[in-house]
Amino acid sequence: MRTIGVVTTTRADYGIYLPVLRALQEDPELRPLLYVSGMHLSPEFGFTVNAIKDDGFEIVESIEMLLSADSPEGVAKSMGIGTMGFAQAFARLRPDILLVLGDRFEMHAAVVASLPFKIPVAHLHGGELTEGLIDDPIRHSITKMSHLHFPTTKQYAQRIKQMGEEAWRVNVCGAPGLDHLSSFIATPREQLAADFALDLSSDFLVVTFHPVTLEYEQTESHFEALIGALKELPLNVVMTYPNADTQGRLLIEKIKDLVARDRQFQATVNLGTQGYFSLMSYACAMVGNSSSGIIEAASFKLPVVNIGNRQRGRTHGVNVIHVPCRKDAIQAGIKEALGAEMAAKLTTLQNPYDQGGAAQKIVDSLKRVVLEDRLILKKFHDLKED
Repeated sequence: MRTIGVVTTTRADYGIYLPVLRALQEDPELRPLLYVSGMHLSPEFGFTVNAIKDDGFEIVESIEMLLSADSPEGVAKSMGIGTMGFAQAFARLRPDILLVLGDRFEMHAAVVASLPFKIPVAHLHGGELTEGLIDDPIRHSITKMSHLHFPTTKQYAQRIKQMGEEAWRVNVCGAPGLDHLSSFIATPREQLAADFALDLSSDFLVVTFHPVTLEYEQTESHFEALIGALKELPLNVVMTYPNADTQGRLLIEKIKDLVARDRQFQATVNLGTQGYFSLMSYACAMVGNSSSGIIEAASFKLPVVNIGNRQRGRTHGVNVIHVPCRKDAIQAGIKEALGAEMAAKLTTLQNPYDQGGAAQKIVDSLKRVVLEDRLILKKFHDLKED
């Protein structure tokens, strides 16, 4: 039985993985092994490792790596601790293939640790751009350390090939997180409100706002611009917690303080995939700078106001309105998102990330690939000159 090690470090990547994990679990020739780290093991971020246990997946290692500090020094030290922790984990149990996702610094630590063990790495969501983040170089670095690539679009596949990756290693599959939606039924609004202690009785915006890690010194002013814009709107706001990025804990404290003194605002630490998708299905619009606004929101025909540079460079649908991080621009963006012109656009909206059946395409490839020297010994593929 071929073992597929899966590295999960946040609630977000776990939700994207979930259709792939279920497809792996159902295949008699494959055995998924979860390496759990990062925010999953932190009570501050909801201790979401419990959700993985509840779903019945086999956790082979829990790798502690997050320091309580979210300064640049703290993040860099966490990367080092993570590399050591994953090295020890792989020494105890080496999977046949390691599956990783995206662009997080925790994920990078796992891939760096895998190199000396000659573990073939399969990478999801490569070739994308987030020009306002340290995630961009992290993602591209993971691409160069990986042996199989599962980009979500043809454009991203081409970008991976431009980085010198051989074409046979690159398989366009779409976004696996969207596979949920083929059978998704939203939790009834009243039940959703009760499950997460939210008031959803009136129209609301869902707000997911993270620090912009290449502009972390401006985190406080970015947040003040966002809240200043939202306070002048006649809509309730449901906020989700940010990731463990540089200055992420600063945002958490500000969200807690805001919710405590202003009834317009509510917040939740962790909704899980079902809860988050259900919230998106009932919201009037999404505001913030989350990848979920770029990738998943289009499938709900949900208008999105994407703020600032965090997601700059990503392919997106016509439901996304890009605005700078200024109070007036955010207000104008929300007004446009809720207007008649946007409503007309949404009627024919197609999600550019939905290729259909992404999880099964990934699993079939992981099962079919031959584990031989050709896979590990990478060649740089030069593009022809113009």
